[in-house]
Amino acid sequence: MRPKTVMSRFSLGDMTAVYLTDEHGQVGFSLLPASRENDAELLGADFEQPIQLHLRGDGLPGGYVNGVTLAETSSRALRFRSQSVYRGEDADEVRTALGLEPGGRAEAVHVLRWKKGSRAVECFTEFKNTSDAPLVLELLSSFNLSGLTPFGGASEEERGLATDKMILHRARSWWSAEGRIESRALEDMHMEPSWSLNGVRIEKFHAVGSMPVREFFPFAAAEDPAAGVMWAAQLACPSSWQIEVRRRGRTLSLTGSLADYVTGHWQKTVVPGEKFTSPSAYLTVGEGGLDAVSQRLLDLHEKGPVTENGTLPVIYNEYCATWGNPTEENVARAARSLEGHDIDTFVIDAGWYGSPQWWSSIGDWDVSEVKFPHGIAGTAKTIRDAGMRPGLWFELECATAESELAKNHPDWLLKQNGVPINTGRMFLDMENPAVRAYLKTSVIDFLRDNGFGYLKIDYNDTIGLGCDSPDGLGEGLRRNMLASQDFFREIFAGVPGIQIEICSSGGHRLEPSMLNLGTFSSFSDAHECVTIPVIAANLHRLMQPSKSEIWAVLRASDSLRRLNYSLVNTMLGVMCLSGDFAALNEEQLRAVDRAVAFYRGASPVIRDGESAFFCPERQSYQHPEGWQAVVRRDGKSGKTLAVLHTFGGELPPEVTLPVPGGTSRIEDTLCSENNEIRLTDEGLVIPLHANFEAVAVLLS
Repeated sequence: MRPKTVMSRFSLGDMTAVYLTDEHGQVGFSLLPASRENDAELLGADFEQPIQLHLRGDGLPGGYVNGVTLAETSSRALRFRSQSVYRGEDADEVRTALGLEPGGRAEAVHVLRWKKGSRAVECFTEFKNTSDAPLVLELLSSFNLSGLTPFGGASEEERGLATDKMILHRARSWWSAEGRIESRALEDMHMEPSWSLNGVRIEKFHAVGSMPVREFFPFAAAEDPAAGVMWAAQLACPSSWQIEVRRRGRTLSLTGSLADYVTGHWQKTVVPGEKFTSPSAYLTVGEGGLDAVSQRLLDLHEKGPVTENGTLPVIYNEYCATWGNPTEENVARAARSLEGHDIDTFVIDAGWYGSPQWWSSIGDWDVSEVKFPHGIAGTAKTIRDAGMRPGLWFELECATAESELAKNHPDWLLKQNGVPINTGRMFLDMENPAVRAYLKTSVIDFLRDNGFGYLKIDYNDTIGLGCDSPDGLGEGLRRNMLASQDFFREIFAGVPGIQIEICSSGGHRLEPSMLNLGTFSSFSDAHECVTIPVIAANLHRLMQPSKSEIWAVLRASDSLRRLNYSLVNTMLGVMCLSGDFAALNEEQLRAVDRAVAFYRGASPVIRDGESAFFCPERQSYQHPEGWQAVVRRDGKSGKTLAVLHTFGGELPPEVTLPVPGGTSRIEDTLCSENNEIRLTDEGLVIPLHANFEAVAVLLS
């Protein structure tokens, strides 16, 4: 145990940043609720440096975790140099410089940036080589919160030993099953300290590859349930990342970074005088459970744009009507059928290029003369003439082995150990100037010249461990994904006013750097599943709903109950309609128009509100039972949106949902079973009549 003192405190709205130090000049960092800032001394019996790094050649970790982690190695030699505060009109920044001993080989700066009024902070690390020889980084953290222990306990030792009573929350994710929350006590994860406090305990999770939301979201929260305090973090990283929950003795730390050399084969040579900056992380601390604290992180997420009428847009995507076979004829037919139904955007999805098999022609962005014999500009005009913004699908970072691009330009393809990466998809080297020139012509110029105002960028496989570069596979991957993001910015600049939807087999790119870059994001590839509202509600903890496009695939065979279920799903995000609209009967079309009108009225709440979740425990996502509800409140407009779905199994006769005090009236409802919805002193009462029904209620 090292004697520690509070070196400095900084007020960040309702949070306090606390920096600790000891007699050796080492530094610790954490966040506390402002109401508990005087409890800084109750942070753990020990602490770690706010920056975790490892340089090749330095000692490897002990405690039986070599090969698992690289934390607490080189970083132990960091010593305090200076701390400065920059106060701006819109944001404050705290910069804490640490020198790497011996001999001042490097300087690492812990940067904490607070946008005034927000309930979260941005955190990242700047590493500079101040020696006269190259240094090879194998780990550089974006954040490290240490000393996390419950506030209760009569002594420091008891507080340290009580960390096993803390809970770790994280969000799991697979294709079409995004964002399932997993909450486990640390003792259930085998994270209790040993009898002698010797050894290190680690729970490490990550995503490796170019799908940063595969298996897990880059999100974690550590909760002290007794005190009602929770720390939460998100990484903004489009490539491989990792999060570690780590105990050395009594200390509990939460660390996030690029996937290190152990996990993601990442290394970075930093030459003398050069600076390298980690990806950003978003951090918060708050009093309350996961549902409340997760909303705080979303203060740093940009919201989706509104239309001229001040509402979120309604998007139609024809994919679930043609399944990859859009043509001049069927697009025109669909556009005519949508006229007068208050749709903002019409997206032509995959299959407009290539002949006859579009899936083997990815990379060759030539309009199919069979499907669009008069070119595609005329079809875009047809969509505009029907009163909608025309959109088009590309998978611009990829090619298939059968494409002419892959055959003619193998030097344009990413390789792993000299062999082209081929998963059924091959991947373009986005740093290659020839690739960028090709994409400028085939994507940017093509969209602008043909009159498209919306682009859906899909991405349907992962590069995996990485791609060849002088610094190895992990750094090659990182650089390539940043180059992709740079090209997305070129699209925005080259096609004024364009909107870009980020998609990756649905939701595999739902991390903050991509979410803030794109106009919208695809929430999932769950097109017609009953689990859609489960996934859509999950994502309210991880992204702004006003950027989350939710599918509502409409079929002529749908009952009004099924149709309403699909339409109410979209009240959990941005409405994205699909299916054969022209085949719907008059009653079904009235139901669609009714839902669109409700959505327009609810848009301010979807965009500016905060969500609370009500749901009995549920195990199966493919065969859900029971019910769930999301209640979203908007302090600005004073409105509340309640969205309820029932599933299979036994149901209660009615559900009562808490709504803000003083709510005076029900403004609008959307349901299929003539539910007699009412307000009482207990809250909003919604009778339940059937399995797989949906109800949306707007209150003011």
